[in-house]
Amino acid sequence: MTVKSTTLDNGMTVLTDDMPHLESASMGIWVKAGSRTERDDEHGISHLLEHMAFKGTASRDAMAIASAIENVGGDLNAATSVEHTGYFARVLKEDVALGAEILSDILQNSLLDERELERERHVIVQEIGAARDNPDDHVFDLFQQAAFPEQAIGRTILGTTESVMALTPDKIRAYMDRNYVGEHMVLCAAGNVNHDQLVDIADARFQGLRSGGAPMPQKATYGGGEHRLVSDHEQAHIVIGMEGRAYNSDGFYAIQILASILGGGMSSRLFQEVREKRGLCYSVYSFHWAFADSGIFGVAASTGEDQVDDLIPVILDELRRATETISDEEVVRVRNQIRAGLLMSLESPSARAGQLARQQILWGRPIPLTETVDRINRITADRVRQIASQVFDTASVSLAGVGPVSKLPGHEDIAAKLRA
Repeated sequence: MTVKSTTLDNGMTVLTDDMPHLESASMGIWVKAGSRTERDDEHGISHLLEHMAFKGTASRDAMAIASAIENVGGDLNAATSVEHTGYFARVLKEDVALGAEILSDILQNSLLDERELERERHVIVQEIGAARDNPDDHVFDLFQQAAFPEQAIGRTILGTTESVMALTPDKIRAYMDRNYVGEHMVLCAAGNVNHDQLVDIADARFQGLRSGGAPMPQKATYGGGEHRLVSDHEQAHIVIGMEGRAYNSDGFYAIQILASILGGGMSSRLFQEVREKRGLCYSVYSFHWAFADSGIFGVAASTGEDQVDDLIPVILDELRRATETISDEEVVRVRNQIRAGLLMSLESPSARAGQLARQQILWGRPIPLTETVDRINRITADRVRQIASQVFDTASVSLAGVGPVSKLPGHEDIAAKLRA
């Protein structure tokens, strides 16, 4: 596999990873704009735009867009995250030009018809309702808000019913004009794809794309706090967190390894202690979300109302123990897991394209696998214990709970017990 990169005159980057043994290619356009790029009166606009891009252009209506790709056996999709939005196509190798042409069309020529927008606003309102009805989803929305209060990075990706219903075609166009610029866009393809051909297509299709000028999002400021929603669900869904590390920080790989050791699988400390030995919950795991300038380390668990009092002290004990007892064997095991995951991802063109595009957006270049593995292999048990001490010695805990969570201690109490 060979990664090639070309930067067009308008600043757009074209990346390819040629896998000539495949009969297909996965491609997409990733934009360095997501929910944290939104202004106060644009909450939910990134996700709404993702929907509207497929609702018709100057040359194709919604059915024609879907038919054009499905008639050749391909498919289209899109996704919005906190920091970027992606629009994807998967096609056979002979249809790469068609896939790229459709992606360029929907991102530059969408009509943003008011009638279509009205329908799609109501669709998203239903999506918001479905997310709120699912405590597994809603607790993480509340957790993000607690971690980053009063900031775009702390708001939900979907928006609220009120904010989505207030969005107009003019607001969407203004948002696109501001953020969908060449230097913040990456066209990436992996599979059986010719780099020079894709560059020529991009050069022709994105000639009118403006270069530069997109504003930087508000700097993330971790706050901490709590949001809880007492409801009659059977399970108490709980997330406890602390400030993590940014992608470019010195501690990024160490904290990723820490998250895996503590709660990254069935052999992890939390799973073994909380579920297997004590039977306090069905689900427990830890995670680390990294952003461009901040991050969140968290532990998520679902348990019965009567187990909440016993569950929290056990979780906090495991976090404290990690500051002193992380072993070399655990670090080696997780390093091997990460390496295996990276190598396995190379076998999927869709995963590989997404990986390369995100690297370009975050670090300004594709990162060779050998470089990533070398960085991971340099992490020692001492370094992981050190990062655990730094992260868990905090007065700013983020806490969210949904369900029968009236017995859940407050975030300040949890912080005090964690530091005790």
